[in-house]
Amino acid sequence: MQNVLNVLNVLIISGTRPEIIKLAPVYHALREAPWARVQWLHTGQHAEMAQQIFDCFDVTPDISLKRIGASLVEFSTGCREQLDAVMQQQPWSLVVVQGDTESAFQGGLAAFYHRIPLAHVEAGLRTYNLNRPFPEEGLRQMISCLARFHLAPTRNAQAALRAQGVVDTKIYLTGNTVVDAQRWACQRHGIRRSVSGRGHLLVTVHRRENWGEDVAEICHAIAQIAREQPELEVLFPVHLNPVILQPVNTILGGLPNVRLTPPLDYVQMQQALVDACVVLTDSGGLQEEAPTFGIPVLVLREETERPEAVQAGCALLIGASRQVIVRETLRLLTDTAAYTRMSQAGNPFGDGKASQRIVDVLAQGLINESVALTELA
Repeated sequence: MQNVLNVLNVLIISGTRPEIIKLAPVYHALREAPWARVQWLHTGQHAEMAQQIFDCFDVTPDISLKRIGASLVEFSTGCREQLDAVMQQQPWSLVVVQGDTESAFQGGLAAFYHRIPLAHVEAGLRTYNLNRPFPEEGLRQMISCLARFHLAPTRNAQAALRAQGVVDTKIYLTGNTVVDAQRWACQRHGIRRSVSGRGHLLVTVHRRENWGEDVAEICHAIAQIAREQPELEVLFPVHLNPVILQPVNTILGGLPNVRLTPPLDYVQMQQALVDACVVLTDSGGLQEEAPTFGIPVLVLREETERPEAVQAGCALLIGASRQVIVRETLRLLTDTAAYTRMSQAGNPFGDGKASQRIVDVLAQGLINESVALTELA
């Protein structure tokens, strides 16, 4: 490859914990590629939480921006200005972003203004509802208008990009790097099941669309399940936002078989997944990760941009209704056949080889005449 293509400067941009998890395997694969000189930029959107993940995946950012302001508008303005300066520091050949965060969008926008090809990892996720999730659905659709390499994790994502008008020659089916990250972490950190019996019920809640009455409904449902199943341990890592923290502590704090903890780091969460029997969550990442370990997922949302898990049968979309949460959770805990069907459905998101596919796609694309480095010049 080095004979065909000069060594190119590749900039990976992250801002949040999930981005780091899903970009770390790509970073390590790019470091092994003879054609790439890769640098990692962190915007500071997540700070302390991000450092834990960097340490977990043996990544040290080459460039760290200073977070300006507390609001998303202030962060975006400060991030954009600093990114503009970075883009002018050297001739970048490629910018890589992941997902649907403000950092990903600002990174993509900066690349666009400086006419640098953009690769979008985990492209094509859609709910088609700009309010759910907000603002992520709008951000990922806008990134798709800017990207040159649309790295779709699934066939559904590939189809969504085609429906948006992205041409086939710019869409690449790669699988999801979340599975690569899990395999890397399990091997590096020795993650394996540590409990006998059925394990705990793992619960997480954080999304904006569940703030308010829905959080209370979810907590009352968990309380009812805990009382009806006193031998069941419930593990609930609680988001630090007061809109989550207050109702969770008020409704669940006194129950003896409910363990409320601070948020878990990545390795702790993977261990919690391995040791679980069922996951109740509104998290997108856990919908992808739990199937790797054969843990059924009940999704506390009305829609999901990851329908593959529902279609495969390893997840079920149940919303935030107390009655439905109680019914479906108890059904899985008591119906062996239903539980087995979900636990043995497999992981539809990937085989652990997505990162290498991405590197191969980028190498081939960058030496293709139609993707020449002067494409946007």
